[in-house]
Amino acid sequence: MKAHYLIGLALLPLGAMAIEPGPSSPQQAETENWMALQINGRAASSTPQRATPAEREQSLQRWLDSHKHPIPEFYESESGGGSKAGKSQ
Repeated sequence: MKAHYLIGLALLPLGAMAIEPGPSSPQQAETENWMALQINGRAASSTPQRATPAEREQSLQRWLDSHKHPIPEFYESESGGGSKAGKSQ
């Protein structure tokens, strides 16, 4: 009985090797291209952007103020966006 489990566990990693290398869709390929641009910095601006002390202070204050709102126990289903996908009309 143990031998069956050990054989099953030994064969488990072989399933991961069945995945084809490379992007699985055109959307994934495009996403990988955008991420490569960010990583390499090839599309970065040659003009460095600096924030003034006042801008940094405002940014910090906005971030601190964002923590003043309590997190609700649950969200109302009527609030927010909706989708008619899958519903008959």
